[in-house]
Amino acid sequence: MHRKDLEQYIFDNMSCDSDYPWLRFPNYEVFRHKDNKKWFAIIMDIPRSKLGIKENGIIDVVNFKCDKIIMGSLLNEPGIFPAYHMNKSNWITVALDGSVSDDTVIRLLGLSYDITAPKLKKNIPDISR
Repeated sequence: MHRKDLEQYIFDNMSCDSDYPWLRFPNYEVFRHKDNKKWFAIIMDIPRSKLGIKENGIIDVVNFKCDKIIMGSLLNEPGIFPAYHMNKSNWITVALDGSVSDDTVIRLLGLSYDITAPKLKKNIPDISR
């Protein structure tokens, strides 16, 4: 999956807002839940060297919030890296160069969206009376 495909998928399938919060990085796009404004995806273009890739040039990537239970196995997959510029125990970076299958990108997007979604408040009856 590539950047434009992911952006279009998010806009077509998720109720969210996006913005470009950093003037210095005009291609860094943040996707947030409308309700709680929490980020669930950040699409960026970064030097390949920031991911330990020994090729020159820029690569489009997306950061997703991830469940710690599956993070270890994901990091063994091609195109999935410890988070660039985010908390590495809660986020991963996924290359948007076709090295990760579309199905995997969509699954990780859904997981990140669910993890960061507003929590439902439980209605606990007041039994103190």
